Amino acid sequence: MKNIVLKIHERDNVIVALADLEKGSEISFEGQHYKLVDRIPAKHKFYTADIQKGDEVIMYGVLVGRVQRDVVLGELMTTENLKHAADPYSYRGSTFQWTPLDVSKYANRTFNGYARKDGRVGTANYWLFIPTVFCENRNLDVIREAMHNELGYAVTDKYKRFAKALKSAYEKGESLDIVNTQSLHDIPQQYERLFEHVDGIKFLNHQGGCGGTRQDSATLGELLAAYADHPNVGGITVLSLGCQHLQSAEFIATIKKRNPTFDKPLLMFEQQTSKSEEQLIQEAIVETFKGLVEINNMRRTPSPLNHLTVGVKCGGSDGFSGISANPAVGYFSDLLVSLGGKILLAEFPELCGAEQELIDRSINKDTAEKFIRLMSTYSDEAIRVGSGFHMNPSPGNIKDGLITDAIKSAGAAKKGGTSPVVDVLDYTEPATKSGLSLVCTPGNDVEATTGKAASGATLILFTTGLGTPTGNPVCPTIKVSTNTMLAKRMKDIIDIDCGPIVEGEKTIEQMGEEILEYCIKAASGEIIPKSVQLNQDDFIPWKRGVSL
Repeated sequence: MKNIVLKIHERDNVIVALADLEKGSEISFEGQHYKLVDRIPAKHKFYTADIQKGDEVIMYGVLVGRVQRDVVLGELMTTENLKHAADPYSYRGSTFQWTPLDVSKYANRTFNGYARKDGRVGTANYWLFIPTVFCENRNLDVIREAMHNELGYAVTDKYKRFAKALKSAYEKGESLDIVNTQSLHDIPQQYERLFEHVDGIKFLNHQGGCGGTRQDSATLGELLAAYADHPNVGGITVLSLGCQHLQSAEFIATIKKRNPTFDKPLLMFEQQTSKSEEQLIQEAIVETFKGLVEINNMRRTPSPLNHLTVGVKCGGSDGFSGISANPAVGYFSDLLVSLGGKILLAEFPELCGAEQELIDRSINKDTAEKFIRLMSTYSDEAIRVGSGFHMNPSPGNIKDGLITDAIKSAGAAKKGGTSPVVDVLDYTEPATKSGLSLVCTPGNDVEATTGKAASGATLILFTTGLGTPTGNPVCPTIKVSTNTMLAKRMKDIIDIDCGPIVEGEKTIEQMGEEILEYCIKAASGEIIPKSVQLNQDDFIPWKRGVSL
């Protein structure tokens, strides 16, 4: 390791520990000497000067908090001595200049994707089951079990065998300890698929469609329509009860409004007009099988990299997120934007404190003001119910060094790179412009990834320092670790390790290029991200209204 500490920005009055630092240690860094009055765990920070109560603490070059009592040089930053604070923000004019990166070596690179008739290109070819209301979830579960098991998409057979082994040991009166998890590694997870060119059959179970506000049903309709229209989706089966708020005709109209050229196979089944549950399920399986035969005729073909749309997300973040994985993904973002692709940066509660920089990078006044309006409205709503963005960091975040929301946000914003903000999208609005777009979603891992896919992300880069299994039904989600220890401990979940940045073995730019290479292979189906292998198909609609 080249360094044991890091000062991120010249204005900062805190320093990050890259390794555990013992109390009383004397640290020399960039010509300055610091004696530690506390033990500083790796990922945490210490103050570089004596600071009086109420004064500002700067990190990433921005205000991240105010000290709650006098602190001294070498003291550990904690939730007791620092509270969240962020600078106010406003539109100050559009003068931002940006020079795209030199991407000449990628000029002729392509990925093998599924070209759709509307000009978009998918990185996968899925069949999608959609319930218009939660009443149909059980029917989806029955169909999932039947089709996944028989068509080669199940990944749970090893656990069934494990449970069978436990049952056998119990019936024989043997110790259950003789059946250990090591045997799971001997059971294959991959199955021979009947349809080689159908990458999966996906199911959008949810808890909406009726019983809440009409606004929630309308938002859900927009979300489900966005998933039906997604470039990674080749065909759709819709199950409807019949009496719900979200009517089938309205759903189809919403799809057509979103994409007037929509022409994918779309199968509709309504339970209240069916003779029986058995008839409904049988007909849905038969007609879907025919649809699978149809979309199995599709083939991957070469497409320029400017057809990639990548959502960037962080979750289970730690004190290294903002200095390793997020900046590396940010460099990747700048590479893709320079190639003419699209980057989607969401999680508005985790942009708190980074607003002014994003406003200053907006290409025009309308873009900046839309961001200000969505951000301030969202913040006001959180305050009105007794919360606020300042309460965003989780116990796990805080334990691993993210003491305030502004610290977390300043690091989280690094995923978007340095390019201009070309558009700001409200929840479910589609990304149509090449470049960096901001997407209004919660910070919650699954709600955010759900929203990114709705805006058209065909891949998601998900950075994590603590580890999370989060995936998405229609958008392959690639896990990027901030540290090597996590990558080794959760190797069944992590795809890319950015720990070498912390260790001083690789630069942010080198990791950014490696991430691009991985994305090209994942978009081509040459590499299957771990979350896809595990069928980690998380889907949570953002419910903005109350439940009645």
